[in-house]
Amino acid sequence: MTALSDLLTQETIALDQEAEDWQDAIRLAGGLLESAGVSAPAYTQAMVDSVHENGPYIVLAPGFAFPHARPSEAVHRTGMSWVRLASPVEFGSRANDPVNLVVALAATDTSTHQQAMASLATVLTDTELRASLDEAASAAEVHAILRGDDATDSASPPGTERSRPQGGGRTRDHILTVCGNGLGTSLFLKNTLEQVLDRWGWGGLITVEATDTVSARGKAKDADLILTSGEIARALGDVGVPLVVIENFTSQREIDAALRASYDI
Repeated sequence: MTALSDLLTQETIALDQEAEDWQDAIRLAGGLLESAGVSAPAYTQAMVDSVHENGPYIVLAPGFAFPHARPSEAVHRTGMSWVRLASPVEFGSRANDPVNLVVALAATDTSTHQQAMASLATVLTDTELRASLDEAASAAEVHAILRGDDATDSASPPGTERSRPQGGGRTRDHILTVCGNGLGTSLFLKNTLEQVLDRWGWGGLITVEATDTVSARGKAKDADLILTSGEIARALGDVGVPLVVIENFTSQREIDAALRASYDI
């Protein structure tokens, strides 16, 4: 696994950049990846195309967008870029616009960046850390903050008892987190969900799998619950299992409430 500070270097951090619209914002983030030798221009275009095809599901939390696309030959090595915008732009997300922070991911596969994703999700969950990142004066300062200790938000578990979730009757329940490509936003949601389950003491009772929209339709028959964005939920339609829309993929509090409702706690 690769650490966040290894994938997101000072070279790929840019602050107070001007973007005319969401496409320009993604191209700024993609341009940093290109300049660092992480990816080719074709990958930047693929990130833009993904939003055209799937909607603004990459806007994971208020003010935060996470553009990415599927691994391809246009990705030379796994890396990330960080663009703080001088003026927020609209991506079309009802819940989380406007966006002032764009973090792009280029990955060669679906697994090596999971540790970095978990760290990034934790950093963005912490309101004090997020405020520090918004106020940082330089790329070096942002990088130093990202190398700091992780923190978690204040969502509380339902209690100390480890009651058995009532799902599909298997030994362990199975929850899918779904996005358009199965390696970026779905991993963000998976990480936050697993943090909540661990706080509840349910980590050993429920398995969580991040996947893409195409695979989710086939995997739904073996799942007890699907968590995803509104855009992806509309694309999936009725897949035969409960589907819950999450607006803020970094919010343990929102996912805590969704699980309570789904498992009737």
